[in-house]
Amino acid sequence: MKKVKRTSKKFIGFLLVSTLIWFLITLSKEYVTTITFPVVYKNLPQDKLLQVAPIKELDVLVKATGFKIIRSKFNKKQIALDASNLSKKSSKKYYFLTGNQKSTIQKQLLSQVELQEILLDTIYLNLGSLTSKKIPLSPNLDIKYHIGYDILEPIKIEPDSVIITGPESQIDKIKSINLKALKLSDVKSNFTEKVAIIKPGSKNIKLNFDSVTISGKVEKFTEGSFNIPFNVINLPEDTELNTLSKTVEVIFIVGLSNFNKIDKNSFVIECDFKVSQKNNLSYLIPKVVGKPDLIKSFRIVPNKIDFLIQK
Repeated sequence: MKKVKRTSKKFIGFLLVSTLIWFLITLSKEYVTTITFPVVYKNLPQDKLLQVAPIKELDVLVKATGFKIIRSKFNKKQIALDASNLSKKSSKKYYFLTGNQKSTIQKQLLSQVELQEILLDTIYLNLGSLTSKKIPLSPNLDIKYHIGYDILEPIKIEPDSVIITGPESQIDKIKSINLKALKLSDVKSNFTEKVAIIKPGSKNIKLNFDSVTISGKVEKFTEGSFNIPFNVINLPEDTELNTLSKTVEVIFIVGLSNFNKIDKNSFVIECDFKVSQKNNLSYLIPKVVGKPDLIKSFRIVPNKIDFLIQK
């Protein structure tokens, strides 16, 4: 029994040694195979910029021992391609022949790895001019005010636009740039918040700043009202009109600090007889044609005025 076990161990050991020797012999032989290398581009024209990402990998046919091939495949070094000598195909499309860079590529391979062939003979580059453009910023606001409070003036964004610089083809497509969301709740005082700009996806696009300031004046609002006489316009000369009321009540909302700046003369109310006549209405529709900019909102009571025509 012991003799069988000893024989088995010797056999396994012999098998392992034999396999290792075979493996070493096999890897020491030369082979021709394809290896894919990542590539980078150097010496691009200074006045040009890549508009579209070019190919990132290049397949090359090489001849080397198995050891060198395995090492090359598992330790992939970036191959630098020289883009200084380009030929022009169209206004933005350029190209170079990889065959002209065979010796340069050979120098970047491991020693004893012989370059046989570059499988892609032409590489195209989409190049354009570097350009700048002023783009408006688009806010994303979610502001909830305390009961009885509201914004007094339009919210300010400073600055309200940004200068972007990058490839012409990408810049032309951008019409506005968004800001990150600003969420505020139970607001009852002035606010100033720094908000980041959401940068475009391309790494080639640069902004002249990365954040803005959003501010607002907040105040308590109150309600006021005036009884204001109205004018009837577009009434025919031979028509006399009697209305059941001579005034309407204008109810308005205004910031507390501006309340005393509003008076009856701040409003102008008109009723257009032609509108009632055209729509065959038995009443006039009062309309505010003049109002102060300080008020936030208003309504008219009543919104219909009955009339009688005297003949």
